[in-house]
Amino acid sequence: MIRVENVSKTFVLHQQNGVRLPVLQNASLEVNKGECVVLHGHSGSGKSTLLRSLYANYLPDQGHIHICHGDEWVDLVQAPARKVLEVRRATIGWVSQFLRVIPRISALDVVMQPLLDLGISREACAAKAARLLTRLNVPEHLWHLPPSTFSGGEQQRVNIARGFIVDYPILLLDEPTASLDAKNSAAVVELIEQAKAREAAIVGIFHDATVRDRVADRLHAMGVPS
Repeated sequence: MIRVENVSKTFVLHQQNGVRLPVLQNASLEVNKGECVVLHGHSGSGKSTLLRSLYANYLPDQGHIHICHGDEWVDLVQAPARKVLEVRRATIGWVSQFLRVIPRISALDVVMQPLLDLGISREACAAKAARLLTRLNVPEHLWHLPPSTFSGGEQQRVNIARGFIVDYPILLLDEPTASLDAKNSAAVVELIEQAKAREAAIVGIFHDATVRDRVADRLHAMGVPS
């Protein structure tokens, strides 16, 4: 589902006299259907940079990131913006550590928007969003309020529900349980296990060793020679 080939990325720190900071060097990775690969390494080893490159938030300096999108392979490094948006809408789900809060939009609407974008009826979208929010222990009295008023943990659970509402073939998870207690972390682990069971390919960063051990099929070491 994912083929990363010799990807390199260097950041130029313009506010620090143009200092060049090489973060990824010839990184390669393959991820198959139904497996969860956890990026593993010390802080600064390039985990987040690689994950963000897989979502085309960062453009590598060289290399290729091939994504299986329907019946075609798309190289996100070379793909035009319209194709990247198409891939994000139907193929790649993203759960970051932080919810991008949208003023005056209810939690229910935030969660169901990705499914609405695929042309699913509002009734069906709302029903699935409600099921996910319930599983993630977001109280029903919060569903119609904007998440900007929520605690960090509540916002994170809304974020997770949004990321899982579409059955994406590929899921990218950036520390999804970082601000959650044991009960809610367990609910997220169940969602990940269900995604694996339907053969989603998952790439994640997990600093919680207990969660990492539960979901990882293998660890991909970062910051070491390929």
